[in-house]
Amino acid sequence: MTPSAVSRLRDAQLPDPTATVPLSLREQADVRDRWLTQRLLDLMPGLMDRAGIDLWVVIGREDNEDPVLRTLLPATWLSARRRTILLFHRSDDGVTAAAVSRYPIGQFLPAWEPDDIPGLRPEQSQWAALRRFVDQAAPQTIGVDVSPVFAHADGLSHTEHRLLMAALGRHADRVVSAEALAVGWLEVRLPEEIAALHAMNRLAHQVIGEAYSPAVITVGQTTALDVAWWIRQRFADLGVDGWFQPTVGLQRAGTPLADERGTVLRGVPYDAVISPGDLVHCDVGLTSLGLTTDTQRNGYVLRPGETTAPAGLSAALAVGNRMQDLTTAGLRPGRTGDEVLAAAQAAAAAEGIDGDVYSHPVGVHGHGAGPAIGMWDQQDGVPGAGSARLHLDTVYALELCVRVPVAEWGGQLVRMALEQGIALTAAGVEYLDDRQTELILIPSA
Repeated sequence: MTPSAVSRLRDAQLPDPTATVPLSLREQADVRDRWLTQRLLDLMPGLMDRAGIDLWVVIGREDNEDPVLRTLLPATWLSARRRTILLFHRSDDGVTAAAVSRYPIGQFLPAWEPDDIPGLRPEQSQWAALRRFVDQAAPQTIGVDVSPVFAHADGLSHTEHRLLMAALGRHADRVVSAEALAVGWLEVRLPEEIAALHAMNRLAHQVIGEAYSPAVITVGQTTALDVAWWIRQRFADLGVDGWFQPTVGLQRAGTPLADERGTVLRGVPYDAVISPGDLVHCDVGLTSLGLTTDTQRNGYVLRPGETTAPAGLSAALAVGNRMQDLTTAGLRPGRTGDEVLAAAQAAAAAEGIDGDVYSHPVGVHGHGAGPAIGMWDQQDGVPGAGSARLHLDTVYALELCVRVPVAEWGGQLVRMALEQGIALTAAGVEYLDDRQTELILIPSA
């Protein structure tokens, strides 16, 4: 990128994404372009060094984009245009970001004009320009986005791979998987991005608080499905997107949800009317500023005359909080996801807690690139993604559940599921906006 572009973006007076979320689309674009510049300057060199890659080649065609591509393009580029090729070359001076593209791309150095190599058709000329750049850079390793483990890092299509290898010629034997670099780029966050995620999680919590109130729920009339659609519509009205359809589920006395191993039985239907005494659970996620959240919270519908939830339900939430503590205690840089999972399970077993851990990175994608810390159906480790190691300045959805018998419900087993955004930084684990430690009380009249 040019020095003038760096100066312009770094010196710009930008809106504070932590003050008001959501921002307008124009304000979001300004913030995201500023972040992109910072990330290319401050993060990319170290990430390339860690992955051992001298040149990273990211290629996408319109309507068939590499998942990484949109995180590298200016905010006004909503997709690739024709064939878009981005090149990141590591040198002693930092990282040169160049574009072999039919159209100019923000602060990227242009490395091709369609007619600058006489006698070649535009497609031939584009690949020839890429080869010219590689000849000049003379990299020892060329990273491309192919990965058997992470879909996020497997965005180079078969056709583009074939054409790239042909264009590289004698350099083709230097091509390696850029999996570690792509994952690192997607998972590592700037401090400013983590601050924005605090605000985004706060917004998610506020919307859930609205949903769990008489303004939305008329007990005896409103269904769980009604609440789910209300949450999605509320996000849209606020100017943020959901990255998945919200879900709202109910548990109630006399309707068992799970056996001792968590196997789902009949349960309460998703379209059931919300009744006094119900435990209400939601799972929601929003997207803004190119980032995502993933949140679950629980509420209790008061019965007539009640002013608080049954002690057994509150105790179940406390057990869930303890499971969170045991899991976050194992979140240390350098550990694999499987190691964190095993440590959490061992600690829980020592305390007699029956629970599962299925936490995951969250950031650009809701189910993000990086170490998987269990899956709901893989509590013995996750092949591939479970072997990835934790790094600082990364963000996760701390997702888990515990199963606790509730005396007030005749010893019926309750599944208390929790999910909360957290960041792993040099200061340790921090909750994004704070976790739930008390059930949200929903009046029945």
